[in-house]
Amino acid sequence: MTTTGTVLDEIIDGVREDLAPRRAAVPDAEIQRLAGAAAPALDARASLRGDGSTMGLIAEVKRSSPSKGALAEIPEPAELAATYASADASAISVLTEQRRFRGTLADLDAVRARVAVPVLRKDFVVEPYQVYEARAHGADLVLLIVAALDDAQLRALYDLITELGMQALVEVHTAPELDRALALGADIIGVNARNLKDLTVDLARAADLLRRIPAGPLAIGESAVLSVADVEAYAAAGADAVLVGEALVTSGDPAAAAASYRRVARRGRPLPEGAQA
Repeated sequence: MTTTGTVLDEIIDGVREDLAPRRAAVPDAEIQRLAGAAAPALDARASLRGDGSTMGLIAEVKRSSPSKGALAEIPEPAELAATYASADASAISVLTEQRRFRGTLADLDAVRARVAVPVLRKDFVVEPYQVYEARAHGADLVLLIVAALDDAQLRALYDLITELGMQALVEVHTAPELDRALALGADIIGVNARNLKDLTVDLARAADLLRRIPAGPLAIGESAVLSVADVEAYAAAGADAVLVGEALVTSGDPAAAAASYRRVARRGRPLPEGAQA
């Protein structure tokens, strides 16, 4: 990947620095052994698809973000995850990036031990080691950010995730990135309304990209959800599910907020212009 001095580049530099001591403590051979010994991964795609009638929800354990700073303390991530699960969340997202999001692998361990729904390791994955690490700590789904990877890296990481029995949430925020995700054959595509290079948010742009996703892959709307109306906007654009963190952890009643998002009717992907039903 060519660095350009963006926020994304700065985050990835920190991720690589923080990975080094973990890798020294648990060498490659050991993390691969632990990944192979983990319980089989759950089917996140099936959970997100559900019965197709209402929106799926990836509910996020999120303490902080680069754009907003501190959001919530969350001293017991497993308790919050259990609250989400009680509200019928389709999956739980656990941030494990330390510097900007204040997440840890211990959070992932705690959540995995507590809930029976699929768990997403949400981080800036740029090395195969992190994929083995995700499996070793019980993740079922791993985020791959297209903007952070060249085509060879994207393919290698995607194939490794699949080989280990997990699934990849392939995240895009531009039309060229969507084209790359489709060429990869990704079957879970997240469209992020937040531009990770400058942190601006544009739900309308995300909706336009969602409409371009053909039938087949699951489409996930990410970021910009502050209300049920925003979930409805994603549904109208053809999203099958939404990933929500900030609005849940700051709501005062995350179970009620999560349940309200889950009740939004799924609409299906609009037909491309000129197509016939």
